[in-house]
Amino acid sequence: MNAVPDRQDEDAPLHPAANSGLVGHEGAERSFLDAFESGRLAHAWLITGPRGIGKATLAYRFARHILAQGNEEAGGLFGDALPVDKDGGGLYLAPDHPVFMRIAAGGYADLRVVTRTINEKTGKLRTEIIVEDVRSIADFMSLTPAEGGWRVVIIDCADEMNRHAANAVLKVLEEPPKKALLLLISHNPGRLLATIRSRCLKMPLSPLPEDTVVRLLLEHHPDMNPEDATDLALLAEGSIGRALELEAEGGVELYRELTGLLDRLPDLDIGAMHDLSGRLGKAGADSAFHTFGDLLRSWLGRRIVELSKTSNASNLDRWLEVWEKINHLLDRTDAVNLDRRQTVVGIFLALQGAAKP
Repeated sequence: MNAVPDRQDEDAPLHPAANSGLVGHEGAERSFLDAFESGRLAHAWLITGPRGIGKATLAYRFARHILAQGNEEAGGLFGDALPVDKDGGGLYLAPDHPVFMRIAAGGYADLRVVTRTINEKTGKLRTEIIVEDVRSIADFMSLTPAEGGWRVVIIDCADEMNRHAANAVLKVLEEPPKKALLLLISHNPGRLLATIRSRCLKMPLSPLPEDTVVRLLLEHHPDMNPEDATDLALLAEGSIGRALELEAEGGVELYRELTGLLDRLPDLDIGAMHDLSGRLGKAGADSAFHTFGDLLRSWLGRRIVELSKTSNASNLDRWLEVWEKINHLLDRTDAVNLDRRQTVVGIFLALQGAAKP
């Protein structure tokens, strides 16, 4: 349960458990450190914000800091092996630190990480965290820490818990053990039980500034075209994780192709549309199709925001109707495995109708 996935691609982003760097959330780090040093650390924290902005990385920084305090290898309680973050966050732990290395390897006894698991019957990753995944949390947190300090549980992400799993976690929150910390990561806290939200200290994280995303992209890919980095940062909407995913999926090229078609509406380049639908519909193009859907939703969202600033209510209603239709079509294509080529064609025809005067 605690294992960190192998990096099949050396250019892929580091798993949060192996990532020593974090940018843009120094205030959150300071809040956690202040609470810890004051002796008033909340037993459960709900770390919220969009995907890919550093929530899991921050959770692991919390975990490493607190677990290193009582670890003998770290030099004893509040030992000298905890260097202060040069940016003032105070939670930095060097990658060669024993606690860091063991957590990155998934072998630290006082840390439990809960994520979706493989369904043994199908061999596929489950779509939700089930009660069996969280049932042992209460016993784990009640045990005496093996390393002499704290016990920490990270749930990544809490939104994916089904109701039975959520109720099991709620019981832990109602009777929290001493010197035990529960970190819940959430992309959409509105999906969580209100009783879970009310029992956690909320730590909302904001999207990163575009210039920060650009800088991180260029640090990760020094050979990247700066114009591409700027476009990726815009498309990723403050998420470095999403920007890196888009880069790996050819998101810039796909977006430029998509907007090339959209900018001509209501005129529709039939040949270009069928060429795009053919590539997105072929076997093995699942990732590209999902990227197409995400980019299209973002474009539609911006379009609707622009229209909402005008006085043309009928035009806005028409685009809202198309928004709902396209979202339903994309969701249904995934749910019942519809022909993706037909889905793409249907989307462009709907957009063409909305764009007509």
